[in-house]
Amino acid sequence: MMLKDITIGQFYPVKSFVHSLDARIKLISIFIFMVSIFLIKDFYVYGLVLTFLYSVVKLSNIPIKMILKGLKPLRLIIIFTFIINIFFIPGEIILSIGFLSITKEGLNQAIFMAMRLLLLISGTSILTLTTSPMDLTDGIERLLNPLKKLGFPAHELAMMMTISLRFIPTLIDETDKIMKAQMSRGADFESKSIINRAKSLIPLLVPLFISAFRRADELSIAMEARCYRGGINRTKMKVCVINKNDYISLIVVIIYLSIILVTRFI
Repeated sequence: MMLKDITIGQFYPVKSFVHSLDARIKLISIFIFMVSIFLIKDFYVYGLVLTFLYSVVKLSNIPIKMILKGLKPLRLIIIFTFIINIFFIPGEIILSIGFLSITKEGLNQAIFMAMRLLLLISGTSILTLTTSPMDLTDGIERLLNPLKKLGFPAHELAMMMTISLRFIPTLIDETDKIMKAQMSRGADFESKSIINRAKSLIPLLVPLFISAFRRADELSIAMEARCYRGGINRTKMKVCVINKNDYISLIVVIIYLSIILVTRFI
């Protein structure tokens, strides 16, 4: 089922070089990676990006098929983006299909957009698969610590983002259970008609929202019962320390960005 293919928000617990890196370094690296994708202007540069991404996947000991599996739920969005760009961007016409025309500029833009989406999804999946929710929370909070002097709620924002990511697999499991329960009552979620499938999702949303609100309420009660009061005077059981491997990894990422910048402006 497509829901089981969603990997964003899941943590893959294995020992690897990437897993051992500090969460702050991984957050900075994924930000640099995302920026680099939008700096690409030539197709051959995607070869460099794919090589870099493949190397990270191998160092993380995550099966490549798991990364590819995470792309399946978004294939319709990627295909839709590709079609919109290929048919509706004006330019030099290379093929006409009825009232639609494929232009050279549209084809280039369609490939660029599809590649960007694929790389962005793969990069963010690697981040969540190699970083536990607690480490991710600490990493985000520590990166936002300088803003605390301006009254910015760094801890609360980090906790909110991490809880949101953590709840993705939980809600996927809940959705799967509700779908199986409704399929046993005659609901059709496998119809080839998009309209029929959309109609069958309407009764799915109500129990899903009720379940989500119930879980959120239970979580808030559990946090209050443990005297949670935000980031004020909180200590850490595991203190994040940046070591030699983290510095080396950051230098490699900066070199990677430098190469992308060279291909962009030279």
